[in-house]
Amino acid sequence: MLSVALAGKPNAGKSTFYKAATMADVDVGNYPFTTIDANRGVTHVRTECPCLSREERCGNENCRDGKRYVAVELLDVAGLVPGAHEGRGLGNQFLDALTDADVILQVVDAAGATNAEGEPVEVGEYDPVEEVDFVEEEMDQWLAGIVDRNWESIERKSRSPDFDVDESLTELLTGFGATEYDVTAVLRGMEYPEDPIQWTDEHREHLAREVRARTKPIVLVANKADIAPEGNVERLRGTDKPVIPTTADGELALRKAAEAGVVDYDPGDEDFEVVGEVSDAQAAGLERIREVMAEFGGTGVQTALDEAVYGLLDRVTAYPVQNETRWTDARGNVLPDAFLLPRGSGPRDLAYAVHTDIGDGYLHAVNARTDRRIGEDYELAEGDVIKVVSTAN
Repeated sequence: MLSVALAGKPNAGKSTFYKAATMADVDVGNYPFTTIDANRGVTHVRTECPCLSREERCGNENCRDGKRYVAVELLDVAGLVPGAHEGRGLGNQFLDALTDADVILQVVDAAGATNAEGEPVEVGEYDPVEEVDFVEEEMDQWLAGIVDRNWESIERKSRSPDFDVDESLTELLTGFGATEYDVTAVLRGMEYPEDPIQWTDEHREHLAREVRARTKPIVLVANKADIAPEGNVERLRGTDKPVIPTTADGELALRKAAEAGVVDYDPGDEDFEVVGEVSDAQAAGLERIREVMAEFGGTGVQTALDEAVYGLLDRVTAYPVQNETRWTDARGNVLPDAFLLPRGSGPRDLAYAVHTDIGDGYLHAVNARTDRRIGEDYELAEGDVIKVVSTAN
């Protein structure tokens, strides 16, 4: 399962975002380090279900009238303060928890209502643009420190006649969540000495930055956009990262209201309908949320998750089935499973995603939309429904 991590300074709204996205019971408080131990939960990205092309909806529990929700892991870790890579705050604990994350949602207090340490201040008193590069820099320095601490070992290995610097660096960096392909791609774009003894601090820092950028891309979540002073969100959008204006408080309120049967709302909708009785105060609060949603195209929580997975990670959703006509599994369930695969993946990759044995026994595949056999060079597209034929079926 893909892992999305929430990062940022304390008190920016990470735990509120996490609770709104997972509906898990976690502490939410207006003070630094509300979260100490990392929270791990399941949330979903949203896409169109293939059943929209059929006469009837599929009835899958993760499909809501053609809105398909695909599970991903969401990780909420302790807040980050300046100097975290040197151990300040809960820094090392925070950074270690990010090792296996595939993408980072950096939650920024767009309202400027908390300072660099996450302490509450007056709205607009702190400039949120100041924290845009904050998480990136701390992660880069943290990884550079790991490389530095292990460099003496690499230098010792270099005395061996069969030493290969690329292999040694790959072995070191795969522990950070990088794949062999990631490290190879980064090294291919660098100029560096074959002898590790000749590497400088600049070489090692450049390596760390490039590996982090490739393996831990960042989406900025401009949280508290509903109370942000005019111009703050636009200035954040002027940075070099994708920015999603968000009200995690608004999303959490809607999710709770939907659970109580007060509103008709699905995560990612641009609007909602009040279907139950509400007090005047509740009606006013819901109307304020509606105004924010109209301005930003929703609360931003679902948009941020979708941008991270479908945007930055460039994943496509593929649906394996056993019956290519009915689009069912062996038990008759319609479109039972959905897998997020890197763009460019083929049917054999889908087979391995289902199960290693299915992949090992792969014979061929059929595109259930066209009822035609596809070759191994076929690139899966968003919403493909694929029958995988394997000796392990």
